[in-house]
Parts: sequence; structure tokens; C-alpha cells
Amino acid sequence: MLEVRELSKSFGGLKAVDKASLDVRQGEIVALIGPNGAGKTTLFAAIAGFHRPDTGRVALDGRDITGLPPHKICAAGMVRTFQITQPFAKISVRDNIMVGAYLASPDRGLARKLAEAVAAQVGMEDQLDQMGADLTVAGRKRLELARALATGPRLLLLDEVMAGLNPSEIVDIVAVIKGIAKAGVTVLLIEHVMQAVTSLAERVYVLNQGRMIAEGTPAGIANNPEVVEAYLGHGAAKVLRA
Repeated sequence: MLEVRELSKSFGGLKAVDKASLDVRQGEIVALIGPNGAGKTTLFAAIAGFHRPDTGRVALDGRDITGLPPHKICAAGMVRTFQITQPFAKISVRDNIMVGAYLASPDRGLARKLAEAVAAQVGMEDQLDQMGADLTVAGRKRLELARALATGPRLLLLDEVMAGLNPSEIVDIVAVIKGIAKAGVTVLLIEHVMQAVTSLAERVYVLNQGRMIAEGTPAGIANNPEVVEAYLGHGAAKVLRA
């Protein structure tokens, strides 16, 4: 479904992504992990059209989308969330989600119905009238997810959707993501919470210093000495093996 080949992106003298390649097949949940500063978010941004790659190719369902602007990539069926959530503070949760829903339908009534259905999907049906400014961190994360889902994606890129959440909130979001995948949306996620990676991902890619250093199952990644040395450490590796 998604093919990324030899993608590179530099900022001045810093090579943030260096010939990175990955594949995501339809129906999968795939994780991208690596240390802070590895280039994960830059890779996401280049895939989703927020950065133009210096070299390399991105294809969605066989169509070359390299360098297309984000709104065209979104219309093609791929959308990303952001690690730092920025809801529209002075409008309701319903209206925030409708911003995404308008991509699927310009009709206000239909967009409203879609927004309410998506809110239920992410567990926000009781917060539809709450203002964006009044949401907790967990609420903002769910809203970020809901706005992306409202665009009707076939492939969803999640950038650390669990960052800043407590253990029980992480369990809840893992369940939401499993439900999204079960509903037919393919997922590629950046994540540092290893228990979530093991619960969700069928395959894992590891990025370090801009380069893809490993790919495999969570258990296989945990047994890779280079990955343990570069990122996991023995404690997190043990979690992935469990």
C-alpha cells in the first residue's frame, strides 16, 4: 500500500533522513521506532508532504505521490497526526472534527453526522460540546486522532499519539487504534511506548541517525544487538520479547 524508497532529507548540513526505505501493506499496523533525534518525524513529514524529500520516492497504492502537497496526499487517502496537538481552542470538539470531515463532504449536515460518528469511534461522544481549550492531554490526543479519521483515510500515520499519557490512558488509546485498524484503516505509527508497540505492531522498523537499521517482528527486533545498543537497552528489549 505504502512504498518508501531511499528517501533522504537534509536541513543545511544536517542529514535528518538518509536513504530510508519502508513498506506498509494494506491492513497492517506497522511501528517506526528509534531514539530521539533519529529522524522519525522528519520521515513522516516527508512521506505526508510536509517536507519535500531531497531524493527518493513515495508511492501510495502504486501512485507516485513524492513531493505532493499535504492536502492532495490527504485526498488520496493518507493523513498524519502531529505529536504536538493544536486543537482549535475556541470551538467545540464537534466543530474541530468537522474541519476534517469537510474533506469528505462539503455538506454541513453530513459533515456533522460524520464528526459525531468519528467521535464515538475514538470515545469522545460525551465531549462533543466541550471547547477545544478545555480538553485534557488525553482528550487532545483523541481529538487529533478524530480530526485525522474524519478525512476518511485508508492509511493513518500516527506520530507519538501516546506521548504524555498515563498507563491507563495508554491502554485506552491502544484499544481505540485496534478498533480503527479493525474497521479497515491501515496504520503506521511512531511510538516510544514499547508495551504499545508489542500490543499493536505486526512489524517494526528502527531508524537511527536518519538510517533504517532494522526491520522485523517486535520479538525479532528485540533480539537484534544493533537495535539494543542504539536504542532499546536491555529493559525495553525484554518488553518486546514478552
